Amino acid sequence: MQAWLDTEVPRLPGIGQPLRLYDTATGRIRPTAPGATASMYVCGITPYDATHLGHAATYLAFDLVNRAWRDAGHDVHYVQNVTDIDDPLLERAIRDQDDWVVLGMRETALFREDMAVLRVLPPRHYVGAVEAMDEIAELVGKLLASGAAYRIDDPTYPDAYFDSAATPDFGYVSGLDEQHMIELSRERGGDPDRPGKRHPADALLWRMARPDEPSWESDLGAGRPGWHVECAAIALNRLGTQIDVQGGGSDLIFPHHELGAAHAEAHTGVHPFARHYSHAGMISLDGEKMSKSRGNLVFVSALRRDGVDPAAIRLTLLAHHYRSDWEYVPAHLEQAQDRLGRWQQAVALPHGPSATELLEAVRTRLADDLDAPGALQLIEAWADDAMATGGDDPAAPALVRDLADALLGVRLS
Repeated sequence: MQAWLDTEVPRLPGIGQPLRLYDTATGRIRPTAPGATASMYVCGITPYDATHLGHAATYLAFDLVNRAWRDAGHDVHYVQNVTDIDDPLLERAIRDQDDWVVLGMRETALFREDMAVLRVLPPRHYVGAVEAMDEIAELVGKLLASGAAYRIDDPTYPDAYFDSAATPDFGYVSGLDEQHMIELSRERGGDPDRPGKRHPADALLWRMARPDEPSWESDLGAGRPGWHVECAAIALNRLGTQIDVQGGGSDLIFPHHELGAAHAEAHTGVHPFARHYSHAGMISLDGEKMSKSRGNLVFVSALRRDGVDPAAIRLTLLAHHYRSDWEYVPAHLEQAQDRLGRWQQAVALPHGPSATELLEAVRTRLADDLDAPGALQLIEAWADDAMATGGDDPAAPALVRDLADALLGVRLS
């Protein structure tokens, strides 16, 4: 699957600082310590609706990781999937009397367009579940062969399930107790109450073909994959047995990231699958989390159609720390548009206050668990100073323009 077009990132003087990032599994902010190449897997969309601000906030968070690593001199091997076959996509296609393939392709194309205009750096590999079907089925087969998975005792639909007891550390990503796991599994697409499972938290790996559902032939029998094993297979085959960062929204901690890690670790024996499990907070609207199921969404494409500068959308989201949950109100966007206008005026001046210390201060803020709000405040202070007093450094406006673009993805010209 084709990712969106890359965007040029300005080169900044000096080198960025090592990134420290909150790790969900340990509950601590810890240094990331990649080698020359940093590896990151971020779970992508299920393409049955357009990109909303909640989606955008998640991908902007990991875009900051990407940019911080690049600024620190790392090559970044970034992989993202598209869950282009799953129950929510099929249900939406039936509801709207649409073809599920066409629906998925249309919404994926819109997502790519939104990411490009928001200046999100594209993944090196952008992989749909459908195109990865053979490798997913192969991983399921290996898990069955090793005893980490089993067939349910159902003569009609002997679906394959992962045995959550196959890894001794199951539960370490989320830190949840068994009852909470079962409740979240029930809420988030799992089937904890299905008879015949060894444990309610065991996750579906391969769903045998049902009438009027798409399916794929494999050595497992005709069927389609579960959600979690899709990401495990795609990540393992492109990034190896251990990665630096596994990312996504906080609603993916359990069951998705817990089970994806367990699948990978049961197959490879390498623990932990990710050195950091990093999660973005949720955005709400009218008191409830933005979600496709609720329909309380602010779409990036709709804002763009209304003439909103994509840089203002980025600034709206970056004004809140990536791990925080917050409620969107239109005033946030208005504030971001005002901020963008002031910054653009400041970098258009022929001179400005020296920005050398500003660059290092912004790097420091971003290296501290992606403190984008703190970085914005620093640039804001520089812009206020430039507009009020001018300054005598002719190179400063260009440096501020480049650092805002390179580190924050905010283009000011």
